[in-house]
Amino acid sequence: MADQTDNLLYEGKAKRVFTTDDAKVLLHTYKDDATAFNAKKRGSWEGKGKTNATMSAALFSYLEANGVPTHFIEQVDDTTIKTKYLTMLPVEIVVRNLATGSIKRMLDFEEGRKFKAPIVELCYKDDSLDDPLVNWYHLRELGVSDEDLEFCEELGLKVNSVLAPFFDERGIILVDFKIEVGKDESGQAMLADEISPDTCRFWDKETNEKLDKDRFRNDMGGVEDAYAEMLRRVTAS
Repeated sequence: MADQTDNLLYEGKAKRVFTTDDAKVLLHTYKDDATAFNAKKRGSWEGKGKTNATMSAALFSYLEANGVPTHFIEQVDDTTIKTKYLTMLPVEIVVRNLATGSIKRMLDFEEGRKFKAPIVELCYKDDSLDDPLVNWYHLRELGVSDEDLEFCEELGLKVNSVLAPFFDERGIILVDFKIEVGKDESGQAMLADEISPDTCRFWDKETNEKLDKDRFRNDMGGVEDAYAEMLRRVTAS
């Protein structure tokens, strides 16, 4: 299973990916390790892997039920999900509803500015380059087709349209998020990676309290409680 090192396919900053007896299926085991600023800052806390795996499983299932294709198959245990084997595009899709982080600095926006419409950004997925913000021209040169780029942007907006009201009902503002896309052996593109406080910014709707990895990035404290609270709100019946 997911603890068999011989089956380790890939180890990233926040999870390990394992092969299975089925060449079309992978296991993703989420770690308690945390990184920020492309692993320039490191830490860990108990329960982080459980939060990210369980939230991702719940949200992938919800998205599937609302017409979004994903790589998710099932949750195996507290920290492990089973997924389809995909060939990943070298693209990160960022969708922003409010201004914070890099866009605030880039365009000198005030913190929390609500955008007239969601803003979609495409980044080149390469840790050594700090995942730079790029445009279609750059990504075409890197071999990504216009069809795939269109899918990426439409997927980002679709995920946003499904999840923003989901979180709003739970007292959470979906400030922004990052997703990735892969293709199965038939060439079908779909949502991949994870959806968690590692990859999204969540603010409490009443207090604007941050309930995501920004608490770790910015040494705000209370990160374990924030992740636990997000897991509670997502999984509460």
